[in-house]
Amino acid sequence: MKEAGIDGLVLYGNAWQGDYLRYAADFGILEGHGLALLQADGTCALYLDSAVEAERAEAETTGLKICFARDVARAVSGELERVANHHLAAAPRRFLPRFLTDETRRYSLADATALVDGLLMRKLPAEIESLRRAAALADEGYAVFCDAARPGRAQYELVAEVEAFFRSKGCPDNFMIMGSGGVDVRGMTPPSERRLANGDLVTTELTPAVDGYFAQICRTLVLGRAGATQQRAFELYREAMEAGIAAVRPGVTAADIARAENDVFRKYGLGDYVTNKYTRVRGHGLGLFVDSKPQLLEDVNVPLEAGMVIIVHPNTYHPEVGYMVLGDALVVTESGAEVLTRTPRKLFEVPV
Repeated sequence: MKEAGIDGLVLYGNAWQGDYLRYAADFGILEGHGLALLQADGTCALYLDSAVEAERAEAETTGLKICFARDVARAVSGELERVANHHLAAAPRRFLPRFLTDETRRYSLADATALVDGLLMRKLPAEIESLRRAAALADEGYAVFCDAARPGRAQYELVAEVEAFFRSKGCPDNFMIMGSGGVDVRGMTPPSERRLANGDLVTTELTPAVDGYFAQICRTLVLGRAGATQQRAFELYREAMEAGIAAVRPGVTAADIARAENDVFRKYGLGDYVTNKYTRVRGHGLGLFVDSKPQLLEDVNVPLEAGMVIIVHPNTYHPEVGYMVLGDALVVTESGAEVLTRTPRKLFEVPV
């Protein structure tokens, strides 16, 4: 803040995306809306519109001023009015209630999103250690997923077993989606009542959190023996992911990583399946949010730096077998990449 000439910083968070708020206040919001007002001298006030959240913040945080207000925007605005002549900024500014950014206010809020994004992307050693532990937990969780996957089980029963395992390990949060079936499956979603069947491809994305930091793993299994077409398709995904990981090093861009993955699909005549018609991203950042910057896409020119943590995953639809996934979390090092997840890169087969 001193280097950027910022005297006061407003950070927003909600139950879905709370990484900006947590970075400033070290509080993981679970419901409602929150605003942190961070001063240049290091003092921080946390404004919450949920009485339950305010009570929890009082118990779980230290060194913060906790403020419960039904209208957090007006409460924070009153504080900003007192320092209207100071250089004030916000992140992410586009998420703020309109009341705070209205041009009729006596103060103005510059956009500090890029500044905070840079801090969120570049991890300190202690943050990386939390991500290592989360990655190890993701590996354990996938072993539980494989053991729990069997014909006749509903998707939600499978997910419930994995969630129970994570909670038993003290993991308070896990983002998880899955898919099961064949060529009819075009992606992954929250679990449904669909029951697994022999021959299904079963995909999942597990993202457990440790100390608020999320690490992710993506894998695909087959109920029964994998067919030759399924194995051949999987090898393409493995080649694409390994090409992406091999390209990781400081100075290359997110676009370079995405292009390395996509070029493998293009080599086999499947270039259409790396477009947004069939897929979203080729990976993304990891940290205090499950889907952080930078997004790995061919039009994202964010350069990688040592200390960034990302997942490389060429997840997309395959016209012969359906949607397949494969992804590993890694930390960018001075010379390349250190892969954090250890689960074998294979098409798992579950006996039926």
